[in-house]
Amino acid sequence: MYYFDHAASSFPKPHEVGEAMKEAVDLYAANPGRGGHTLSQKAAAIVKEARTEIASLFKVPKNEHVWFYQNATMALNQAILGYPFEEGDHILVTVYEHNSVLRPIKMLELEKGVRVTYVKPNELDEFDLDDFESQLTEQTKMVVVTHASNITGSIFPVAEFGLRLEKHQAIFVVDASQTAGKLNISMEHDHIDLLAFAGHKGLLGPQGTGVLISKHDYQLAPLIHGGTGTSSEEDVQPLTWPERYEAGTLNTPGIAGLLAGVKAVKLKGIDAIFEHEEALMKQFIEGISNVEDIQMVGQTSVENRVSVVSFHVKHVPSHEVAMILDSSYQIAVRAGLHCAPRAHQHLDTIQEGLVRVSFGPYNTEEEVKQLVNALHEIVEAFSM
Repeated sequence: MYYFDHAASSFPKPHEVGEAMKEAVDLYAANPGRGGHTLSQKAAAIVKEARTEIASLFKVPKNEHVWFYQNATMALNQAILGYPFEEGDHILVTVYEHNSVLRPIKMLELEKGVRVTYVKPNELDEFDLDDFESQLTEQTKMVVVTHASNITGSIFPVAEFGLRLEKHQAIFVVDASQTAGKLNISMEHDHIDLLAFAGHKGLLGPQGTGVLISKHDYQLAPLIHGGTGTSSEEDVQPLTWPERYEAGTLNTPGIAGLLAGVKAVKLKGIDAIFEHEEALMKQFIEGISNVEDIQMVGQTSVENRVSVVSFHVKHVPSHEVAMILDSSYQIAVRAGLHCAPRAHQHLDTIQEGLVRVSFGPYNTEEEVKQLVNALHEIVEAFSM
């Protein structure tokens, strides 16, 4: 199987990820922070090490500012729904946001009377920063921006957005699901208040892992209330971090796997990973650029983008292209709306969606060649 669906989940994982998860299950499958015995302490030590590695990667001041969740969706829900919005408050988001952002915000709009503005980029997938800032009002309490589109791959100017927000009261939430492990991110340098990302994509960890990092205390209400292993005599959620935002037993095997994935990313080097994937993306774009019946969306350049390319094939539904690639060529891609409906409305592809290919650190030039050849054959077959 040739796998080109890394924007959804990275595969294969580094060997160390599975080994770390197996070791957690086989050797210390106890609750971290729930007991003083040796196995509990070992589990807690792995979780603490994972926090330390992630805090280091994203330039976070303290480990306890790193909170574990089962995915980026839950992390984004904690950031958005946990904020103390009031009726009449305003949220600014881009049209490129994932449903993990759009749906919680729609809920706030319907249930709390929060107003929402959706900012669009121009035809080059670039945002006008002055226009962006002009949309901010005294009622704007939050701005949510995806770091890179999961459809066009375009990298958006997070640091510039964050710098503009320094003059305003709004907190800045960044969804780094497509960039964590692929781009160097510093919460301080990029002026990010809340950073959310999945563990199973660019960080090469297992599914069932996600992270929210909070630079300061924004008075978020925890989404889940329950056992924390501390302050057990109290009948309310403790105020201490990270326990306040991590009720219930943590996914220790998943976190152990994520720790191994993060270490693998650091060992390979984020810049080296980016350059490798960029070269494969360039090879792919060049391979399909001369095929008239394949039309890419977004920019055709490899500059300022992660390794995600979406397109449609003339006269062939996107899902059919993906099905043919899977059944006839053993090539895995993604087709559809990619959980980003407003982006598809903006791109005028909402009716049938797009075929999306995305590259990872273990893909090769030969694999990309096979993908390009398969698409050429599909186009030729349907043009007869």
